[in-house]
Amino acid sequence: MMKKIMPMMGMVKSMDVKDVMNMMAIKYPVKKGLTFDDVKTSMELSANKLNFKKVGESPMWKDIQAVLGDMEAPRMEVYHYCDIAAGREILKYAPEAIVYLPCRIAIMEDVDKNLWVLTLDWDTSWLDSLSGKMGAPDKLMGHAKDIRDKMDVIMKAAANGDL
Repeated sequence: MMKKIMPMMGMVKSMDVKDVMNMMAIKYPVKKGLTFDDVKTSMELSANKLNFKKVGESPMWKDIQAVLGDMEAPRMEVYHYCDIAAGREILKYAPEAIVYLPCRIAIMEDVDKNLWVLTLDWDTSWLDSLSGKMGAPDKLMGHAKDIRDKMDVIMKAAANGDL
């Protein structure tokens, strides 16, 4: 990620916040014909197969409707998952990592009624280019890669409606 970001830092001045948010996210379009609930079901089944525990759910669109009265708000929900063993190892090493946990995967409807599955870009390969990987132990880096890979499998399964 840093390999990608460093050359772009000069461009950041000309980027708007939306561009920066897009750069920091992994986003998959949902296959046509799938409903929001189809995507959610596929995601939950895939996460379960990979031992990712669902630890929360935030139906933001319902809050937007309830608090703001915006009944036109597109449906968007954030789901919280955790690989408990990997999460514990990460927190032993850096308790401050709690701000990144649990992992979040969102399903959202855009203004054109297209569905998307997205999350933060957890690609840690940029650390490989740094001397000593900033002190991160190999075991921890293995957990980070495993989490990212599993999240990608979950997101692709959700976007494709795999059961």
